[in-house]
Amino acid sequence: MAMAPAIVSGAIPSASPDAARVCHRGDAAAASCSDRAPPHCVNLARDWHCRGKISGWRHCNGGDPVVSCRAMETSTSSYSSSESVDVKKLAGRPKRGRPLPFGATPVEGGVNFSVHSSGAIAVSLCLFTEEDLQKGRVGKEFPLHPVFNRTGDVWHVYLPDVCPNLLYGYRLNGKFSLEEGCCYDLSRILVDPYAKAVVSRGKYGALGPGNSCWPQMAGMVPQLNDEFDWQGDSPPRHKQKDLIVYELHMRGFTQHPSSNVDFPGTYLGALEKLPHLKDLGINAIELMPIHEFNELEYYSYNPVMGDHKMNYWGYSTINFFSPMTRYASSGIQNCGRDAIKEFKTFVREAHKLGIEVFMDVVFNHTAEGNEMGPIISFRGLDNRVYYMTAPKGEFYNYSGCGNTFNCNHPVVRRFIVDCLRYWVLEMHIDGFRFDLASILTRASSLWDKANVFGASEDVDGDCVTTGTPLSEPPLIDMISNDPVLRGVKLIAEAWDSGGLYQVGNFPHWGIWSEWNGQYRDTVRLFIKGTDGLAGAFAQCLCGSPHLYQDGGRKPWHSVNFVTAHDGFTLLDLVSYNSKHNIANGESNNDGETHNNSWNCGEEGELVSVRVRRLRHRQLRNFLVALMVSQGVPMVTMGDEYAHTKGGNNNTYCHDNAINYFRWDKLRTDPTGLFRFSRHLFNFRRQSESLGLGDFPTAERLEWHGVVPETPDWSETSRFVAFSLVDAKKRELYIAFNTSHLPVLVTLPERPGFKWQPVVDSSKPAPYDFLADDIPDLATAYAQYSPLLNAQIYPMISYSSIILVLVPLNED
Repeated sequence: MAMAPAIVSGAIPSASPDAARVCHRGDAAAASCSDRAPPHCVNLARDWHCRGKISGWRHCNGGDPVVSCRAMETSTSSYSSSESVDVKKLAGRPKRGRPLPFGATPVEGGVNFSVHSSGAIAVSLCLFTEEDLQKGRVGKEFPLHPVFNRTGDVWHVYLPDVCPNLLYGYRLNGKFSLEEGCCYDLSRILVDPYAKAVVSRGKYGALGPGNSCWPQMAGMVPQLNDEFDWQGDSPPRHKQKDLIVYELHMRGFTQHPSSNVDFPGTYLGALEKLPHLKDLGINAIELMPIHEFNELEYYSYNPVMGDHKMNYWGYSTINFFSPMTRYASSGIQNCGRDAIKEFKTFVREAHKLGIEVFMDVVFNHTAEGNEMGPIISFRGLDNRVYYMTAPKGEFYNYSGCGNTFNCNHPVVRRFIVDCLRYWVLEMHIDGFRFDLASILTRASSLWDKANVFGASEDVDGDCVTTGTPLSEPPLIDMISNDPVLRGVKLIAEAWDSGGLYQVGNFPHWGIWSEWNGQYRDTVRLFIKGTDGLAGAFAQCLCGSPHLYQDGGRKPWHSVNFVTAHDGFTLLDLVSYNSKHNIANGESNNDGETHNNSWNCGEEGELVSVRVRRLRHRQLRNFLVALMVSQGVPMVTMGDEYAHTKGGNNNTYCHDNAINYFRWDKLRTDPTGLFRFSRHLFNFRRQSESLGLGDFPTAERLEWHGVVPETPDWSETSRFVAFSLVDAKKRELYIAFNTSHLPVLVTLPERPGFKWQPVVDSSKPAPYDFLADDIPDLATAYAQYSPLLNAQIYPMISYSSIILVLVPLNED
C-alpha cells in the first residue's frame, strides 16, 4: 500500500517506458509482453467473440517500444499546478453546490460540478483555458472541502460567474495500491465521465505536444442557453420490422479523395452523402463508435504499409458522453461545442431523409486497459466501482481488451442509463447496438443484494461470483423499463470474450433485438454449397423461429447479417479461402481463421473469367438471401459496390484506402452490383411479405422443391424454394440453387396468373434485376415467355431467382 506521489516542482511525472508494454490475455489476469505471444500481439478481430472463443492474445499494445504510445503517458507534457495570470477572472467564489445531477451543469449565474468517488480523501476541481491546456498548466484549482463539498460519495461544488470557453478536470488524492484496486494519483488530472465534450488534440491522427499520443485531456464547461436549431426535428420512428440497417464508419465513409466532399472524414462530410443511402433504400444507419476515443492508442510504425497503425475502428472509449471531436470539421474549436453541433446536424439531416441513426456503444470496457494501463478517468475516480476487479486488484477480462466495465454495479448502471438518455434526449439518437452485450448481463464485483439493491436484511446465500451471468440483470432491467429508452431500438451483440454466448437467449423484456451470428454462419455455409443445411437455411429465411419464437419474440428481434466491419467484406467472402492480414504487420497471426468463406475456385483477385462470373453470382445470392429473410437485414458499408480489403479480415488498424469507401468505384459500378443492390433493397421495402410482424405460417408460406409442394430437406439437398403471399405483389416465388449442377424448376400453377421474373443472379447486369431502367425491358420479358408459359424455369449452378405473380394479360 502506498499513497499517491505528490507533485514535485509542479510537474506530473511520466510513466516508466516498461509500463507501455502491456498485453491483455483472455482471462482475469493480464500478462506482460515477456510471455510468449505473436509479434506485436495486436488482435482486435471483434468477431472472435461470436462463437464464444477467447483468444490467447487479444490486445497487446507493446509493439515497437521505441514508437509505441499506448502507455500511461496521459501527462507527458508537464502540467503545472501554478495558476495562470488572470485567475480571478475564471470564476467567482466557490459555494457548496449540489450532488445531483452528475457532471458539469450550467444554471443561472454559474455552473454546478458533481463527481462520484467513494475512496478519495481529497478532490480538487481544475479549470483550464484552451491556452492553459495547450501550454501545460492549470488555470485555477479549487480544493473541495471533505465535509462541506461532499454528500455521501459525491463531491460537488458550485462556481458562480464562470468565464466562457473553459475546460475542467479533477485531481484526486487517496490510496494508491494496485493490490487493493486503488488508483488515486495526485499527478493525474482526470476527465469527468459525465463531460459532454473532451478536448485534447484537434486534428485526427496528429500527435500532441512533445509528440505525445496521450496529451492531457479536459472536459468542456457547458454554458447556459447553448441552443441548437433542430428545425422541428421529429425522429422517423420506423417499425423495426421495416428497417434496412447500414453499418457505417463515420471517417471511412468520406475520407477517400473520390468522395469530393467539402469536409472529408467528418460528420459534415457524411451528411453530404446521405442521399446515397436514401437512394440505396437504407432507412437506418448503425454508426461504428463515435464516442470520444484515441485513434493513436495503437500508434506504431507498420513497415509493411509504410505508415502508422491507428485505432481506426474506435472500440476503446475514453468518454461516453462526448462525440468524437476529431470527426468534426471544427475539431476542438469552441471547446468542442461545435463538434456537438456538427453531430446534431448530421442526425437532423438524416431524419429529414427518413433515416434513423443508431450508435454502436462499447459499455463492456474502456481505453484504460488492465491494471498497468493509463489513468485517464474512471480508474482514477473509483477503480473498484467502475471495473470488475479481483481481490488482489487484477482486472477481469471478459472483454478481451484488458478490463471489464462493472455494468451491474448501482453507480455504473446509473451512469450507463444517464448516458443513453442523454444521447436520446439531447442528440436525438434512435437506437443503440451494444458491443459485447453479454457483459452487461454479468454480476458485478462484490455482487450481493446489499451492494446492488441496498438491502439491509441478512443477505446470506445471495452472493454471486463476480461475472456470473444473471437471468435478470439489473442494468438490462433498467434500460428495458426506462420511460425514455423504451421508445428506442435496442440491439445486443449477444456474446463476449469470456465464452458467454446468448444468441436467442439474451434477457430481452420483449424489446431487445440481437445480432444473429447463427444466421450469418448458416447463410454463408449454405450459399457456398455445404450439405445438410437446407432446413437450417429455411429457418433463417423465416426469421429464426428456433431462436426467438419460444421466447415470445418476433422475427424483427433478429438482426440478420452476412458481413460486418470485422471479418471479410462481401467480395472477399467469395474471393478468399484464407485470411490475408500481412498488411497488419503481425505476420498474419491476427484475425479469425474460420470464416466459412469460399474463393469460388481460385484465391485472390487475379482469376479466370469463369471464377469471376461465379463470384458475381455469389455476391447477388448473398444479398438476395439477406433481403428475402424475415427479420431486420443489416448491410456493411461498401458491400453495395463490392468493396475489397484484399482478404484482410481484421482491419482495425488501417486509416487508409483499405477501409475507405471508394466513391470512384461506386460511380463506375463495373459489375453492376450497386444497381442490383439498390433495386433489391427497395424491392424489399415495397413488398409487404418480406418484413412481417410475426413468423410466417402455412396460410401465406409454401415450401417447394424442384417440383411444387415437394421440398427436399435431405442431407444432400442444396435447393430451397418457397412462395409467399404478398398483399402488394400478390405472391412471390423465391428459389436458391447452391449446387454445382443446374436444375429445371417446375413452378406452382396459379390459374389466371403467370410468373414474371424480377431477379436472376445468373444473368449479366443489368438483366440480373429486371426494372424500368432497362430500355428493352419488354424484350427481356419476352425471352422468358416460352419457359414461363410452360411453368418451368432453368436455374444454373449457384444462382437465385425471385418471380412475382401477375395477371395473364399483363406485360
